[in-house]
Amino acid sequence: MKNYLNFESEIKNLEVELEKLKDPYNQSGLTEVDTQKISKTQNEIDEKLKSIYSNLDPWQTTMVARHEDRPKSKFFIDNLFNDFIPLSGDRYYGEDKSLIIGFAKFNGESVLVLGQEKGDDLDSRIERNFGMMRPEGYRKGIRLMELANKFGIPIITFIDTPGAYPGVGAEERGQAEAIAKSIECCMNLKVPTLAIIIGEGGSGGAIALASSNKVIMLENAIYSVISPEGCATILWRDPKKMLDAAKAMKLSAKDLLELGVIDEVISEPLGGAHRDKNLILDNVRKSLLINLSNFKNMSSDEILTQRKNKFLNIGRGKGFISDDDKLTSLDIKENIFQKISNKRILILTIFGLVTFIACLAIFL
Repeated sequence: MKNYLNFESEIKNLEVELEKLKDPYNQSGLTEVDTQKISKTQNEIDEKLKSIYSNLDPWQTTMVARHEDRPKSKFFIDNLFNDFIPLSGDRYYGEDKSLIIGFAKFNGESVLVLGQEKGDDLDSRIERNFGMMRPEGYRKGIRLMELANKFGIPIITFIDTPGAYPGVGAEERGQAEAIAKSIECCMNLKVPTLAIIIGEGGSGGAIALASSNKVIMLENAIYSVISPEGCATILWRDPKKMLDAAKAMKLSAKDLLELGVIDEVISEPLGGAHRDKNLILDNVRKSLLINLSNFKNMSSDEILTQRKNKFLNIGRGKGFISDDDKLTSLDIKENIFQKISNKRILILTIFGLVTFIACLAIFL
């Protein structure tokens, strides 16, 4: 049974009608298929999908990103990679099933694959904790990313989480520290790293694994520091203002690409990734092939520098630093206003010394 979002009611009615036309024996008096009407109805559905999905507002995009039929990390891992070997445990506390991780083959080469998994039904969602990772999940990721780095194996991550798990047990086991260590680990890797946001990229739970050389988003995915509902609750104490919050947060792939926060947007089938999973698989596969090939001729130091410069460059625009080579330093650069201020201080200091010496000469 298909699941429809609240703005897809017209599409739902058309598709119900289409199913009846394809199976006329369920209707009294019909004994043959009306192919002409089927074709006309299908065209109406396509036009309606195009009209709706070309004008989604940020909140509607959020709903599409959370669609329960949307392909999850496990789907991409099972269908894009060969010989996947799942690995478990952080060697400190236990196993976190919200993160699927293991070594696999992609295009004949070894890769490390990580996937935040929400689950497909109620039982699997409870088992996977709805994709919200605990500290042991991040520490498992760190352990295996460091192993991949040691052997020069590229890392591919699928991001899909509303955020890190905020439970008492997770906080007691060092949730914030685990996220910080995961970001540090990702930034220090000397192998190519690709992060693909396939649904929700929520808060530190996402950035902990998305600090990569290339951050890629599916067309209808979202990436934000907090959920629209959470933002609306904090700012206006009214979670119903999530549309205003979603607009202000610039959480869509299009907005984030313009801001330079992400590097690429993968187009989705008409109506969302859940409507044609084979097509979205092909699109993701092509993106991975192109991006991995771009790093083949780069040394480990060049890969590290590229990642560092990428994140240092976010938000700078056309500011005081225009040369990307200067971004490799984290030192604070002296801007024009500081130079003027420093010259003024120097002039005043010299003037003060001259005045002091003159006074000494007069009175002595």
